[in-house]
Amino acid sequence: MATGTGLAPMKSFRHLVTTDPFLQHRLDRLFGEKFGLLAPEGEENWSLTTWAPACDIYETDHEIVLKVELPEVKKENVRVSFENNVLTIRGERKFEEEAKRENYHRIERSYGQFVRSFTLPTFADSSKIGAEFKDGILRVMIPKREEAKPKQVEVKVK
Repeated sequence: MATGTGLAPMKSFRHLVTTDPFLQHRLDRLFGEKFGLLAPEGEENWSLTTWAPACDIYETDHEIVLKVELPEVKKENVRVSFENNVLTIRGERKFEEEAKRENYHRIERSYGQFVRSFTLPTFADSSKIGAEFKDGILRVMIPKREEAKPKQVEVKVK
């Protein structure tokens, strides 16, 4: 079955091209195919395009933690920076040069450069941001300022 024939109404979404690679990736996963100008109708997208690694963000009493999936990305190809209250993670996953691209039957993983930026809340203590890279996961820890941490208030009975 050709792309779009089974879901003819969905063909109209092709005009919703985005410059946000993270949103593009989510649309691709949602509809099970490539959408937008990067993948012309009926054509497989074999290009090594921009990608956005998946990221989980959670908060504890003392810090905000970002966990970014970066499989097969070398530590030296990852940079974490902070400027104007925006945390930016950038890097690159390089295509394996020892295997010729012509020998591949399918390329579904994305390669190339990526950039993810996150605006931090005002209670984040940017002077103490830490990062560690282990087993393909980048973990960025952003401590909370002391005044933002939860405090216990003793209730007195009179």
